[in-house]
Amino acid sequence: MDFRLARVEEEAALRQMILDSFEPITWYKKLDARVGPLNGLDWRERWQLRLNKIFATQIILVGEVDGRVVACATGTVDEAAKLGYVDLLAVDQGEQGKGYGRDMLRGMMDHFRALGMQQAHLECLQDNDRGNALYRGEGWELVAAQYHWFRKL
Repeated sequence: MDFRLARVEEEAALRQMILDSFEPITWYKKLDARVGPLNGLDWRERWQLRLNKIFATQIILVGEVDGRVVACATGTVDEAAKLGYVDLLAVDQGEQGKGYGRDMLRGMMDHFRALGMQQAHLECLQDNDRGNALYRGEGWELVAAQYHWFRKL
């Protein structure tokens, strides 16, 4: 897999890849199933708002195989702590199960190293079995667990 920064003209396709990848696991969708859309915004619309911020402020790295973008990762860096933060890791639906998620994760770690980062951080939902297996298999250490609580006001 070859890695490079995303191009502006790829944003729409990358957004779709991310939404497709996260649909089975996002807590936003789980919340919709329990309480419905929030203020008229369903989980996809809320993700689009999140992606607006991500594409405006984060590193967007893509992974290519035979000239086709098959995966992407987004993240930020904390220069003071020398800490890279992986926010999103997505693999094209038709390309899943081929090890591209692992390759993309490694590519993002290499990118962080090239930027001078000395450690990395990411978050994964407890019930994302595939994601958690990937991170364990890549030597990531579980430091803390988190719950997502919700209440109507």
